Amino acid sequence: MKQTPKLWEATYEAETPEELAEAYRNWAGLYDRDTLEVMGYVGPQIAATMLDTHLDTKDCRVLDAGCGTGLVGEMLSQLGYENIDAMDYSRDMLAEAEKKAVYNCLFQEDMNTDLDIADNAYDATICVGTFTYAHVGPHAFDELVRVTRPGGHVCFSIRDGAYQDYNYRDKMLEMEACSMWQLQELREEGYLIKEDVTAKFCTYRVLDA
Repeated sequence: MKQTPKLWEATYEAETPEELAEAYRNWAGLYDRDTLEVMGYVGPQIAATMLDTHLDTKDCRVLDAGCGTGLVGEMLSQLGYENIDAMDYSRDMLAEAEKKAVYNCLFQEDMNTDLDIADNAYDATICVGTFTYAHVGPHAFDELVRVTRPGGHVCFSIRDGAYQDYNYRDKMLEMEACSMWQLQELREEGYLIKEDVTAKFCTYRVLDA
């Protein structure tokens, strides 16, 4: 099975939000096939399983930030979570995610801006595949913490390469120093295993500022 290189490459080469939205509009229908079957995308499974080990109950309210086609929500649902909301910048990806029927609510948000979500709205937030080239920078960590209640957890992946180039680690350490969150787990795992791409997978506990 051949993948469609120009479709996924466009998501990493986008220079404006409009270009990124157009790239995902063109790729949405083939995203699951290309990432899972062709590229060996295991990020959703690893992150969902990691978050699960840090949560005390399946009844918690979870936000899937940058949900894409809903692969993370699907994994969380298989683990027994039923109270999951989804947000993404791309309406076309949200339409694909809705088909999986694992989310209570789906809505459009741009993670490069302030989120239209109340403080402390979620018990946990998970974000996979979004902290990468031409997508969302480390500044978005602030908003993920804001919408997650104190004592709750934020779990995310950062693609290697982007992790080094975009200074995510500096922001993570800065937020630890400011007592915004506390690291629970950080490890490097395969991400796109057929492409030999790895990622950092992190879980933080939100602190009561």
